[in-house]
Amino acid sequence: MALLTPDRSQYPALKPDGTLDIDLSSGKYLKLWQGPQHPGITGNMSVELTVCGDEVVEGKTHVGYLHRGFEKLMERRTFIQCFPIVCRICVPEPDFNEYCFAAAIEELAGLEVPERAHWIRTLILEMGRINSYLMYLGGQAGSLGLGVIGQWATYARDVMLDRFEELTGGRIYHMFILPGGVRDGLPEGFASRMEATLRELETVMADIYDTMFCNAVFKRRTVGNGVIDRAWIDPYGVTGPNARAAGVAKDLRKDKPYLVYPQLDFEPIIGTDSDMYTRADVRRRDVLLSIDLIRQLFAKMPTQGAVMAEIPNVLHWTIPPGETYICGECSRGEYGYYLVTDGSGYPRRVNVRGPSYTHAMALLERMIVNANIADVAALMVSLHTYPPEIER
Repeated sequence: MALLTPDRSQYPALKPDGTLDIDLSSGKYLKLWQGPQHPGITGNMSVELTVCGDEVVEGKTHVGYLHRGFEKLMERRTFIQCFPIVCRICVPEPDFNEYCFAAAIEELAGLEVPERAHWIRTLILEMGRINSYLMYLGGQAGSLGLGVIGQWATYARDVMLDRFEELTGGRIYHMFILPGGVRDGLPEGFASRMEATLRELETVMADIYDTMFCNAVFKRRTVGNGVIDRAWIDPYGVTGPNARAAGVAKDLRKDKPYLVYPQLDFEPIIGTDSDMYTRADVRRRDVLLSIDLIRQLFAKMPTQGAVMAEIPNVLHWTIPPGETYICGECSRGEYGYYLVTDGSGYPRRVNVRGPSYTHAMALLERMIVNANIADVAALMVSLHTYPPEIER
């Protein structure tokens, strides 16, 4: 299916190299760079803007400002040595990389993961989903001047990081999900402390709703702005909340169930208007859904049993030749690992499919045309992207 292209009929024609045939010396057009510093951009990337007055004529994304080459680094390390690398491909939600890579190894190696480990893995992924959404909410509000929301969201995220530290020993990078299961079971009394954390999160989310989503200025800046047409969903590979806000119920937890999601009672959160406000509201409601899922997990989770399968010596572990693709639903949409093995102690090929690649490049460049320059930062944040997934 051919990609939809921006309507440039009112602007100069494109030259063969894809750039605009613009005489910048005329004074009508101006080149501006947004990024690569963090303020006004979703991480270390930049967008080269061509503007006419306060209207964006064209936007070109530029990457290369961040640590990169994760996939090739992994292909030169043993399987177990890859885990300190994979979690850095998405800093705000590192556990999903651990799960996908571990699950791919398990499939090719024929490992049977204990049932209890599946429950703990699901718990960790939902905890990480909440943290990722909280970072997004703070950034979306901050891009429109609501700085207090960023402070509240950071506080709420820090409370959940307390639980991560208690469970894994680390606040940001955890390396708790490993091939064969997880490193350990839940600490004594962890469920009660998590419940206290969830209640605190619900209080903060209620304040965020009142202050951000009921705010007249926030509504004026986001309602009807930055609309993703439903016709773009498949051509541009739009997944996750960006697709669900357009009314397309894409959620791999339901579409291609994994871990213990089939045993949980939930329906994907969807919207209809597909603008910046709806995308934010879908993610807000997703936080509340994850809170409910965590409560369901604790209500049904086995308290006894193994959490790690027997595995060979990881320093001399060879995996039979094969290939697989393991995917799941992260906070930004479909996240997957394509892994090829050749019978050696190293991955033959690793390819990571992160939603940010399509959302922050092809989709953003399509949506940024005709946007007001004051809306560029908010538009980028509304797509919820992380540059390390691009520079992998």
